[in-house]
Amino acid sequence: MIIRSTEFIKSAVRPADYPPVQLPEIAFAGRSNVGKSSLINVLVNRKALVRTSSTPGRTQLLNFFTINDTFTLVDLPGYGFAQVPLEVRRQWGPMVRTYLEQRPNLQAVVVLFDLRRVPREEDLQLLDWLEEFAIPTIPVITKIDKVGRSRRAAQLKPIFEATGLPADAFTMFSAVTREGRDEIWERLEAAMAVERTAV
Repeated sequence: MIIRSTEFIKSAVRPADYPPVQLPEIAFAGRSNVGKSSLINVLVNRKALVRTSSTPGRTQLLNFFTINDTFTLVDLPGYGFAQVPLEVRRQWGPMVRTYLEQRPNLQAVVVLFDLRRVPREEDLQLLDWLEEFAIPTIPVITKIDKVGRSRRAAQLKPIFEATGLPADAFTMFSAVTREGRDEIWERLEAAMAVERTAV
């Protein structure tokens, strides 16, 4: 996809604050240190559409962006960040679950997994919600440049086992080499095309 324009719309916490339901939406979710901001910036060819700071306060809202005036990209708050106050961490579940359940124009969620980490409870809970609400899931494994090719299979096995997803469901991605960018776009466009014909 050729990116002609990107624009920040607004941040929100609850449905009353979401933008109007107009354009198809694709959401991105993952742990706070999984490389979500870097992936989004690579996808849209911007250096800082989404801030890559680790400051926890910046990641605790749902952030909406329009891309090419044709669809909305939603950066969901990261989870599992140890330095975030407990009360803020407790709010993540209800905030994200409400969004997934009540956003009729949500067409797919890109779920990120760090190649070097075994999925934990929050990761699996998110996958369960996506299955519950029948939301198409696009799983992506990030930071593949951090692990040599000879060691990747050993790192991938526990991710496949924990999620229960087949190997071909995943896209391998590196923000450094941009490997996987085109494949992710292909999956996003396919997801949006299916939903558009169903509306």
